[in-house]
Formats: sequence, structure tokens, C-alpha cells
Amino acid sequence: LKLRLQPRRDALSKGKGKKGKKGAKEKETVRLHVLDLAGSERLAVSGSAEEPALLREAQNINKSLSALGDVISSLQGKSAHVPYRNSKLTMMLKDSLGGDAKMLMIVQCSPAQCNVKETLSTLTFAQRSKQVELGKAKRNVKTRDD
Repeated sequence: LKLRLQPRRDALSKGKGKKGKKGAKEKETVRLHVLDLAGSERLAVSGSAEEPALLREAQNINKSLSALGDVISSLQGKSAHVPYRNSKLTMMLKDSLGGDAKMLMIVQCSPAQCNVKETLSTLTFAQRSKQVELGKAKRNVKTRDD
């Protein structure tokens, strides 16, 4: 789900927008990405190894989560190269992960004893994500000429 919020002001809609550099009109945009990452899909637990369509879906989920983990590790280590192109998920989130944005991750864990490995893996991923410092968020203002 990708939701794009664009605040509308009466002044902008009537052509009386705020003047920016060189008299061009400024327009603020806001992006909100809401994603359900679906957790890692262990083939043995989910039973997806028996059905080809479920197997491909589980493999794609794991590939995307692995790519997201690689991006987070690169950002955490302040690497010169961040592998955003390894997944459609990381390409879509590029400006939110390593740009002038703020990110909030909500992690859901299971208290059941049978899910201890998944819970520890999820908490480790969340801890790595928490250690990434993106810097101060900036306003995204686009200027447009008449």
C-alpha cells in the first residue's frame, strides 16, 4: 500500500501559491509508505514447500527481507554504496530509508515458545534498524514555474 498525501491550500489552488526562489511557486508534498513485510517465511513451518505458488511467494518475501536487511546494514555501517537496486521493495523505499525522511518500524512478535527463533530473528532485525541514523528530516518543497 502506497499512500501519497498532498496538502492543499486555498492559495495554491487559486494560483496564489507561496513564492520561492526566483518567483517560482512552491509546492509541498508528503509521502507515507505503509508496508506489511509479512515476516520471514520459513518453508518448513509454513508448509509452502509442497505448493509451487506458495513456494515462489515465500522465496520472494525472503529475498525482499534479505535485501532490506542488506540496505539497513549498509546504512548502519555508513557504507559508500547502498544496494537499493537488489529488490523492488528497497527501490520503492529508497527515499524513505536513506533520504531526508523519518522511518518508523513496528515489530510484532509472538510470545509462544514454538516461535522463539522467529521472535529473536525479528527483534535482531528491529535492533539493527533502530541503530541506523538518517539525520534530520527536511521539508520536501518543489518549485514550479508558471
